[in-house]
Amino acid sequence: MASCEKGSRSECSKERASHERMIHDDVKDYYGKKLQSSADLKTNACIAPAKPIPAFIRKALKDVHPDVTDRYYGCGLVVPECLEGCRILDLGCGSGRDVYMLSQLVGEKGHITGLDMTDKQLEVARKYVDHHAQKFGFSKPNTEFVQGYMEALEKAGLEGNSYDIIISNCVVNLSPDKTSVLREAFNVLKDGGELYFSDIYSSSRLPEEIKSHKVLWGECLGGALWWEDLVRLAAEVGFSPPRLVTASTITVDNKELESLLGDYKFVSATYRLFKIPKDSPRKGCQVMYNGDITGCEKSLEFDCHYTFKENEAVEVDGEVASILKQSRFAGEFSFQLDSQTSCCAPPKEISVNPFELEEKMKSGGTTSATGGCSGAQKSCCQ
Repeated sequence: MASCEKGSRSECSKERASHERMIHDDVKDYYGKKLQSSADLKTNACIAPAKPIPAFIRKALKDVHPDVTDRYYGCGLVVPECLEGCRILDLGCGSGRDVYMLSQLVGEKGHITGLDMTDKQLEVARKYVDHHAQKFGFSKPNTEFVQGYMEALEKAGLEGNSYDIIISNCVVNLSPDKTSVLREAFNVLKDGGELYFSDIYSSSRLPEEIKSHKVLWGECLGGALWWEDLVRLAAEVGFSPPRLVTASTITVDNKELESLLGDYKFVSATYRLFKIPKDSPRKGCQVMYNGDITGCEKSLEFDCHYTFKENEAVEVDGEVASILKQSRFAGEFSFQLDSQTSCCAPPKEISVNPFELEEKMKSGGTTSATGGCSGAQKSCCQ
């Protein structure tokens, strides 16, 4: 892309489009032909161990057909709270493991759309639609799979302002145009909607020799976003500041690839981004969780900084208060203006550096949510 600096705008656009097509083709080839199961991966990036999985999620995963699970390449656990009745979009759904797991949690009145660009993966996913509907006791499937690109959701036939939640599990790094991914996600989310996703992040911007390496890209490392760029891109698109949920170190365990990566470090991290209208008041207040989310009766781990315990008042800044009031969590909290909190108080400075969080977790300095509670989900989406 370096030659683009000297070319015209139209030449740059053509070169960029050609570059994106090449990456898409490489990813399709890698995940559609070269990888036949998770055992074929050359690093541990896409199968990084997550934190302990709650029992109800383990059960939901156990009920997914093994042919689907065998083609799973995710890097984290993408199960936000309060899913019953929600409309969810899974970006880069692959063979559909997370789609079928979540289809049980949203229930028959909810709906899950899985989007992927790889025909071979979608072929596996679509094969088991009726199987899972019958296994879960649904009168009809609550899942569908769409072929398309996460950089162009409208072209894939997805309507704007139509989803409560978007999830993504270790695929944003595979996109050559991450700005478009976030912008398209923002557009198809309803107001108050959430993008909840796990991905691979780098300790700094990666050089071209790493980004152009096909295996490193396919293994989710070459396209890893510098975590600070995520914060910048989220703001540019219109999302509220990212909320960091959890982070864990990536170990490559491949000497040849480790030598190419040098001193660059990687983590698997989960963030949640909310689409909150810009004109929503940002007033600090005290909030109290009512304990009504099934499975989270005692406490709700919202992110790595906030754990809301039942009937316990917690002071939050204007940004967090706005998120809770405008999202599907609104009915789960009571809100009271805190006389000690300025109505115009700016958001508190809270670190969203996943490398810093991972170090604190290693030293026992903090705990983190795993993405989910310990029981069935109560309806939050109407």
